[in-house]
Amino acid sequence: MSRLTSLIHQQSLTWLIRYFSLLIIFVIGYNLITANAYGSPLGARFLQVSSSVVSDTNVTYNLGFNIVTQSNLGSILIQFCGNSALFQDPCNPPTGFDDSNAVLSNQTGETGFSILTPTSPNQIILTRNSIADTPQPVSYTFTNIVNPSSDGGFFVRLQTFASSDASGSSVDYGGIATTTTPNLSIAAEVPPYLYFCSAIVITGLNCSTATGSYVNFGTLSSSNTSYGSSDLLVGTNGKNGYSITVAGDGLVSGNNVINSIAADDVSRPGTNQFGINLVANQSPNIGADPIGPGNGLPTANYDNSNFFMYQNGDIIASYNQPDNYRQYTVSYIVNVSSTQPPGVYVSTINYICTGNF
Repeated sequence: MSRLTSLIHQQSLTWLIRYFSLLIIFVIGYNLITANAYGSPLGARFLQVSSSVVSDTNVTYNLGFNIVTQSNLGSILIQFCGNSALFQDPCNPPTGFDDSNAVLSNQTGETGFSILTPTSPNQIILTRNSIADTPQPVSYTFTNIVNPSSDGGFFVRLQTFASSDASGSSVDYGGIATTTTPNLSIAAEVPPYLYFCSAIVITGLNCSTATGSYVNFGTLSSSNTSYGSSDLLVGTNGKNGYSITVAGDGLVSGNNVINSIAADDVSRPGTNQFGINLVANQSPNIGADPIGPGNGLPTANYDNSNFFMYQNGDIIASYNQPDNYRQYTVSYIVNVSSTQPPGVYVSTINYICTGNF
């Protein structure tokens, strides 16, 4: 290669290096200019919403950020965009979003702002007299906002201005990403229940402990009252509680009957009587008051200590609201006259509990 050719190549390489150097400087310089076109980046930012459900109305948006530049502050531009948080991109409103009726309900940090009207469905301008600000955290709460009508992400763009109408160059800027979600439905069912059992003995408010189904009065006497007892246990979530009905005839032996007590009365040895109550008694010493966390009570005529009664079909205990477990002790008395015909006297009594749903 000649010396002239070598010199030409060296000069060409030198110009090429200079050209790329200028190009790199130009590109870097352009990026720096672009990055600073909107001012300084805001500090920490947040957006808290009272509901992230799509199309929800009257939603509260609490927006906060840190001002970093000490300057005059007269307005804040808030834009809601469905496509991007980048300021060089166009801001397309999120579908269905509407802040045109937003109300500024609270402000902290830099205060004294109001909403500049008119506003667009995806833009809010906060305005005040332009005064010097202080780098600090600020927050602004808006009510009566309508969420986007489709689930997914959307974005908030923030810019601060020295002017009172968001004109001119912005001082600080930044973006926030947020999202809406579809409705989440949660379903559960509480089934209706009625818990009931009857037996001679039930312990621990537990029907699995129920034992016995036979009350034996032994040999009846005209001089003494014969007596016995059995237990009932009930609980329900029925809206209107429950009722316990007694069903069955009094004591009979063939055609002979020991009369039931038609109106509540005390025990009278020597007189034909068959009756019950659901409370503690002293004469005779039999029975117990209701126990358990429930609130049910014996009904009238079956709730008087030492007074007894029996009528087929009577409701003997009830409660008119959902009730926790309640245990009743049913006391039975039998009296006979000295002229009562002999025989084995029996009765089958059924207790029917109805949940009032």
